[in-house]
Amino acid sequence: MRYLIIAQLFLFSLFIQSQNIPLKFNQDGNFKIVQFTDIHYQKNNPASAVALELIHEVLVEERPDLVVFTGDVIYAKPVKDGLDDIFNIVEQSEIPWAYVFGNHDDEHGMSRQELMDFAREKTYCLAQAGDKSLKGVGNYILEVKSSHENKNSAILYFFDSGAYTPIKGLGTYDWFAFNQIEWYSNQSAAYTKENGGAPYPALAFFHIPLAEYPQMKAEKYDQLIGSKEEKECNGKLNTGMFAAMRQAGDVMGTFVGHDHDNDYIGNYHDIYLAYGRFSGGNTEYNNLGKNGCRVIELKEGKREFSTYIRLLGGEKLYPVEYPATFATTK
Repeated sequence: MRYLIIAQLFLFSLFIQSQNIPLKFNQDGNFKIVQFTDIHYQKNNPASAVALELIHEVLVEERPDLVVFTGDVIYAKPVKDGLDDIFNIVEQSEIPWAYVFGNHDDEHGMSRQELMDFAREKTYCLAQAGDKSLKGVGNYILEVKSSHENKNSAILYFFDSGAYTPIKGLGTYDWFAFNQIEWYSNQSAAYTKENGGAPYPALAFFHIPLAEYPQMKAEKYDQLIGSKEEKECNGKLNTGMFAAMRQAGDVMGTFVGHDHDNDYIGNYHDIYLAYGRFSGGNTEYNNLGKNGCRVIELKEGKREFSTYIRLLGGEKLYPVEYPATFATTK
């Protein structure tokens, strides 16, 4: 019994530790994020090995301050064993990580809440289930502190963008609910008030692209940077998340996945709309060549970030800076 109690206390201490891992800019004023998306991992499929190779390589070479998985991580049973293969690479690197769901994660015997509960058992997981009154599981915020004091310096928003259309006949994929948009607007306003009326620099991560992605592509096709080989599979209804972000003035860029043959980035009304890079193996369609990820680096005290696509093997593509890159192409 005594050993059982000790073991339980140890596990509880790890859980508490995972909830108190600080995110902060380094002494050089940088904060690096790596986005992996659409891994579509199948434990018993050798095609998935390339995804594990990518994650390990990137964590060793890039040494990010935060890893973000933007959905469709798991694609077959056994779910927990498969997730362990992926998440434990990050855990062993002792790097904090976050997770939002795609449309496929909960199709293999575990609900979104069960998946979140499992992820939350990991020491370095910072993902949260979020407000239960909101649509979805995994609407939450992570704060990035200053390098020299315990003060907010940047804000990271994470959203559950849903799965499939809730209204028959309106396309295939989901869209944000009004309560998610209202929650974001209220949280953003509170942070801006905290900062003396100036919005904090912010980024947003979710799976399914906003309706503004194809609008941007249609209006500014020649100004997009990266691959654009697939029609965007966004939800058919535009419920106003982009408008809320633009009016709030904090979000500089949104980062999604979902469409495996897109990894482009562009500027739409001063918000950079970006895809990650398909990070999995040949367990699902992908026609861009090598799998990869997106690397994003925030600059402390500035409304700036830099980003590029990194491929397995180390090649870097499509370097972009906010706001400088597209400021010259308007």
